[in-house]
Amino acid sequence: MGWLTSLQAFGRDERVILVTIGMAAACVVSSMFSALVIMRDDTALPPVQPKSRYITQDTEDSLEIDTLEKLLSHPNYSIGDIATKILCDRAVNNPDVINTLLFGITQPDYDERLRSLRALALLTGYDGLPTLHRPATYFALVKSLQHCLNDVEPPKLDDSRWDEYLLRDIAERFCLMLILELVNDNGAGTLIKAKFVEKWLSKQDWGESPSERRQNFAAYMDFKSNRIVTIVGHIQRSKKGLKALEKAGLIEEVAAKRQIQELPDAVMETLPIIDLRESIEPPDPQVPRPMEQSIEEQRIRRQHREAMVINDGSRPLGRGDIFERDHATPD
Repeated sequence: MGWLTSLQAFGRDERVILVTIGMAAACVVSSMFSALVIMRDDTALPPVQPKSRYITQDTEDSLEIDTLEKLLSHPNYSIGDIATKILCDRAVNNPDVINTLLFGITQPDYDERLRSLRALALLTGYDGLPTLHRPATYFALVKSLQHCLNDVEPPKLDDSRWDEYLLRDIAERFCLMLILELVNDNGAGTLIKAKFVEKWLSKQDWGESPSERRQNFAAYMDFKSNRIVTIVGHIQRSKKGLKALEKAGLIEEVAAKRQIQELPDAVMETLPIIDLRESIEPPDPQVPRPMEQSIEEQRIRRQHREAMVINDGSRPLGRGDIFERDHATPD
């Protein structure tokens, strides 16, 4: 019975009792934790994925102005942005609204002009720029710039190291911003017809004497980088634009003629307009067709047309500069 006595002594040992109690407590705590985790997982509600909802055109058209005004002041940015987009879409597709805004930017009243300019600038941010590309827009913007000349005295443009653009009036900068966006997409042809150079650009304080005006204008274009420089750059790409700058006394006549000759589209402006429909019309059966040629005849005609011109540009082109190929030499 010695082993029974030893077992009883082992069971009465305090250390064994403490270890047993600790293990039992650990098992109880672990079981309770596992049970709580299982209960949490069973009772947790999964997050509901938001469903994509789109506003149909009928729903958008049914919104009244009062409703849109309330949506504009909504604290949610997305709701306010959608309401703004709906209003801009309606304004872009409504010619009366565009005409009202164009009329507003031509008024002498500064506050009315500024409100109309801000509205037009907002429309350009919501795909309204193609709608504004028409002659009336360019003439209205030039007229608005003329009023800006009376609002604030134009700054003196004799310092090529200081860019005054950011200190110009906000209404003037709005006009230049709209003009730049229009000419970037459509060129400066309509802007030149609206007499932008004569009515506003030439009225800037370029100097007193003609030579000083031309010198300050050239320095402005060479050393500064702003919207005015970019707009004038578009104007200088046109033959009519260079002529307008030359008549306004901003560039010399010799420089204008040289730039006109360097323009790749200078000749294109004098070419007649060809109706593309003529190229798809069927040929007239009464007009005789050219005679069919054999391969040998085509080779001989091509050989007769071959020639080489050698001229370094130091003298006028003459007959002696043209070297024709010997017709007797085979290909």
